[in-house]
Amino acid sequence: MKRLLTLDLKDYTEDMPVFEKHTVRAIIMRDGRISMQLSGIGEYKIPGGGVEGDENHTVALEREVREETGLLVIPESVEPIGEILEVRQDVFKKGVKYICHSYFYFCDVEERTVDTTMTASEIANGFHPVWEYPEVICRVNDSIQTEQWQKRDTEFIRMLLDGRVKRRR
Repeated sequence: MKRLLTLDLKDYTEDMPVFEKHTVRAIIMRDGRISMQLSGIGEYKIPGGGVEGDENHTVALEREVREETGLLVIPESVEPIGEILEVRQDVFKKGVKYICHSYFYFCDVEERTVDTTMTASEIANGFHPVWEYPEVICRVNDSIQTEQWQKRDTEFIRMLLDGRVKRRR
């Protein structure tokens, strides 16, 4: 998958042990809005998360979208976009280099929805599914920007806005 962006904080040394993670992110658009998770403090997050075990990316995407938004991905609609690579020192384990591969996919969803099954952390942070315009997402996240994932998600939404990322169909 093509690399769209590398976000490297360069706050690590090359001799640190490495923790590497692979995640999937869903870009679901409807009437000019994007399906997002909105936190209790107002930050927007693209639905998605870690690939577990031997899951392929489509299965992980379906699971993560269902858990976080209650939306049901149509597997045949999944279209690869590209990867954003994040490199930094792990925020949970000092002295560990964190490498996160976030793979972005366009996808469509069924009309019906199911209940969300968010993590305890997502619930504690007040996350809930919403549909929002890309311009609003960027403006709001730019004003908050406390987490590295906000920068990742906001930069991706900017790529949609300025045409660097387009859906093929």
